[in-house]
Amino acid sequence: MTLPAIAQAVSPYRQLLVGFSGGLDSTVLLHRLMLWRDLEPDVQLRAMHIHHGLSPYADDWLAHCKALCAAWEIPLIVERVALKEEGLGTEAHARKARYAAFTRALRPGEALVTAQHLDDQCETFLLALKRGSGPAGLSAMPERADFAGTQLIRPLLGEARASLETWAREHQLSWIEDESNQDDSYDRNFLRLRVLPLLTERWRHFPDATARSAMLCAEQESLLDELLSEELAELISAEGALAIAPLQAMSPVRRAALIRRWLAFHRAAMPSRAMLTRIWDEVAVAREDAAPSIHLNGFDVRRYKRQLWWIKSTPSLSDVVLDWPSLEEPLALPHEIGRVSLVNRGHVRLPESDERVTVRFKAGGMLHIVGRSGGRKLKKIWQECNVPPWLRDTTPLLYYGETLIAAAGVFITEDGWADAGMAFEWEA
Repeated sequence: MTLPAIAQAVSPYRQLLVGFSGGLDSTVLLHRLMLWRDLEPDVQLRAMHIHHGLSPYADDWLAHCKALCAAWEIPLIVERVALKEEGLGTEAHARKARYAAFTRALRPGEALVTAQHLDDQCETFLLALKRGSGPAGLSAMPERADFAGTQLIRPLLGEARASLETWAREHQLSWIEDESNQDDSYDRNFLRLRVLPLLTERWRHFPDATARSAMLCAEQESLLDELLSEELAELISAEGALAIAPLQAMSPVRRAALIRRWLAFHRAAMPSRAMLTRIWDEVAVAREDAAPSIHLNGFDVRRYKRQLWWIKSTPSLSDVVLDWPSLEEPLALPHEIGRVSLVNRGHVRLPESDERVTVRFKAGGMLHIVGRSGGRKLKKIWQECNVPPWLRDTTPLLYYGETLIAAAGVFITEDGWADAGMAFEWEA
């Protein structure tokens, strides 16, 4: 790839954040961008190194990256990430942590540039084939994708790793070798070390052919997106829920295509065919009195009011009691579900001096709320106020002593009412 080619690959962006592991691929990418920057002074480069801490050599890799970026006069951002156990596997956890860090670091007008190449594309295609993916999964990686309000660009996607190594040796570049790349217990390494060498030995252009197949699959998916976009827009509510009734009259193939695109609308990872079948059979058309749910990578697909909903999974908070010692300050809620505050211009009374203020998430007995005659249990109030099931044990309840005062954004009890008082607000 020539310098004009790298400039065209990232055009029109002139401010770039480069993912830099210190390995061969990202070293070549950063080197080419550095040479281009030296010819075009308005080009601004920043590099970002993600320190996962998975290798005993991680600190040595960081030192290498710092030295190289200093020599090339490229600012380096270092992000140390701790991998959370979410059932995704080490590779997926690390990838999720990397892209979350990139999202935090990106500046307005800056594009993210990463160093995936032709061999990576071939591996991604084969991994999707192994999973039994359809055209969406087999599309593998695009050269450009919308990301965090800007774009993710992969300028090396059409270039083989051997070509990158030739460039590195011609320019006397140094890079690190991750010892985990030799561990073929990882699926991608197994393909790279044991499968692809056999395929390319017999069929030299196998990676190029695979990339063409991925591109054709991507074109088919793009065409389906165009053909189904208007219909999908009619099925999705303002809250992002998907209407079930119209789907019931469709063929299974069309229905599955629309559900996939609804999930893509929510930026969900594409499910398998079996998972799509489960979403329909176990959630969409489950018996009427059920509260069905399927968990997918930290989110739940739920049914409510004849619609499918994509909801971030949150543990039940029904047993949580939070003290709120200073009402002048917002109170942070657990599991990153937001914070509550008492603000002016509402109808919630202030506590008496001897009333302990807490936030809870469940209430027993008969409740008397403003605007309703007679007492009701909380479950009935949730139903009457159209509060979805997944919010019923995570909606903050304000207590003074043992008296329920208000539910954030939903109701005020007769014990909590004031003609001129405060508003109990939940910033989710």
